[in-house]
Amino acid sequence: MNNIVLALEGAWHVLVVGLILGAGLPIIFALGIRSLSYGVGGAADIETHEPHLLGKVMAGLCFAIVIAAVIAGVGAIVASGFGWEIGF
Repeated sequence: MNNIVLALEGAWHVLVVGLILGAGLPIIFALGIRSLSYGVGGAADIETHEPHLLGKVMAGLCFAIVIAAVIAGVGAIVASGFGWEIGF
């Protein structure tokens, strides 16, 4: 019975990480793209569109989170290949 509880606990952790990395990072990236379309207002013209300062800041923050997660993931993969242990 203890094995079933341990398996379900491990499955729960995998599910949470999968939701965060599998759906969370693309959602954050999409929010960054969407915040770049936040304009000053008026008639939307694609050729002369200038994002609002708040939109640029939010997009930069979203993109920085995604890039940091990608770098951390690649770093963890490379570290495990060298036999190093990473702790957070």
